[in-house]
Amino acid sequence: MADVSLNPNEKKVYDAVKKLGAISEDKVKSADDIMKAAGVGKAIVTSALQTLATKGYVKRVARAKSAGYYVLK
Repeated sequence: MADVSLNPNEKKVYDAVKKLGAISEDKVKSADDIMKAAGVGKAIVTSALQTLATKGYVKRVARAKSAGYYVLK
């Protein structure tokens, strides 16, 4: 379960990453995949992913075409 320090958009994005099954580096999901699952705009997803990465909830993985993300907590 997400920490109470997450705002509503961060929680939506975090829950979407988990729902997509992005739980390890070999199962990363793109911001577009997460945006569709969370049902919020790309700017909100991008901002939330940056904050979640800073807080240690998700990890960003650089890839050839686009970055991927997966949950750490």
